[in-house]
Amino acid sequence: MMFWYGNHWAFWEVALMWLAMLAFWGLIIWAVWALVTSVTRRPDHGQRGDDARSILDQRLARGEIDTEEYRRLWDVLGGQDRTPAGSGGRR
Repeated sequence: MMFWYGNHWAFWEVALMWLAMLAFWGLIIWAVWALVTSVTRRPDHGQRGDDARSILDQRLARGEIDTEEYRRLWDVLGGQDRTPAGSGGRR
């Protein structure tokens, strides 16, 4: 049997080579992108507490919680001396 007749490559061999090359370069590009995005991302530590406090303010404004519950939850969140909205500044 003669698998190689002259110097011609079969179509499937060329196609397989191109697919392997595209997969290789795609993997390289994806790895560089993943590395760059993971290095440049920084967690925003301050935003999480502010979000919880704004949700707490919204719950008080909607009437879901009273001022005593607001103060208790505010202390749990590590808040400073703060009076809830609508309490007239009294604590």
